[in-house]
Amino acid sequence: MPKEQSKTKSFVLRVDAATMEALEKWAADEFRSINGQLQWLIDDALRRSGRLPAKKPQ
Repeated sequence: MPKEQSKTKSFVLRVDAATMEALEKWAADEFRSINGQLQWLIDDALRRSGRLPAKKPQ
């Protein structure tokens, strides 16, 4: 039986210290982890640019 593939992929991202500090503060202000904040930022940018479909209301 083939192993089910994960729906998420990992990658390494290098950022300068000032950028990381700003991300940490922003994430904390919105009660998100750094990873969660980055996922939100990327999803938001992709949706705004029309490169990712809008989420359907629940």
